[in-house]
Amino acid sequence: MRGVRVGVLMGGWSAERPVSLVSGKACADAVRALGADVVEIDVDRNIAAVLKTASPDIALNALHGPWGEDGRIQSVLEIANIPYTHSGVLASALAMDKEKAKAVFATAGLDVPAGKLMSRRDAAREHPLEPPYVVKPNADGSSFGVFIVRKGENRPPEKLLDPDWRSGDEVLVEEFIAGRELTVAVMGDRALAVTEIRTGHEFYDYDAKYAAGGSVHHVNPSDLPALVHEKAMRDAVRAHQLLGCRGVTRTDFRYDPATNRLVVLEINTQPGMTSTSLAPEQAAHIGLSFNDLVKWMLEDASCPR
Repeated sequence: MRGVRVGVLMGGWSAERPVSLVSGKACADAVRALGADVVEIDVDRNIAAVLKTASPDIALNALHGPWGEDGRIQSVLEIANIPYTHSGVLASALAMDKEKAKAVFATAGLDVPAGKLMSRRDAAREHPLEPPYVVKPNADGSSFGVFIVRKGENRPPEKLLDPDWRSGDEVLVEEFIAGRELTVAVMGDRALAVTEIRTGHEFYDYDAKYAAGGSVHHVNPSDLPALVHEKAMRDAVRAHQLLGCRGVTRTDFRYDPATNRLVVLEINTQPGMTSTSLAPEQAAHIGLSFNDLVKWMLEDASCPR
């Protein structure tokens, strides 16, 4: 990587800014260790001018959330003709819109939760589904604005009407899938491993994802049926390919042992790259160090001509 100038895009202005800054710092350190010239870019709305001045050979996109992984920053990079990591414009936009991604997956035969898209205000008036069900923003990440409505609860979450709500007006209301939380990272067209996530929280929320001790990860758990393990690996690659993703993605599942259902929840086109992140952990499990993973991401970077 010597002689290569890498712009590491981080920060931004979504609710996931703090996580992005940590991911970006870790990636920037790895790029330096690989011998490349690094420009750390805390992205703001002047990004086009900043990129013109910085003039990177490659952009390593460590942004998370809206604007950073929904196709918009990817469009800016394509206009500037800068090769960038992770998925392109269309795949990024589709993956961020959970309802549209679900429609693609369902058409191809993947099992997805039953549910519907509606405004958060309508979802707050009365139960839109028979509890238990899940309410989550249609286009946000890191489990912001996610609620599980249990049996016996009298009404939907009042927080859906919070005036400080920042996760868009459209929410997905979906059946609650009981069971185990699984995730699979895909690198190129290769599934890396199956990780089961266990947490003392109600679900794998923001704190469980990023706080020290918030969750425990079991890579390739021995008590997971072999057929379920194989299907999770296969379905993660299929989801990656169906949306036209590239680089590294991570697909989240719920597995219900009682019904033997393996349900695709969503795909993340820019998985976290923090010390507690799942994709680097799975890469390490197959013998790839963090620096190796970052090097592969840079070599995989591209830009349509």
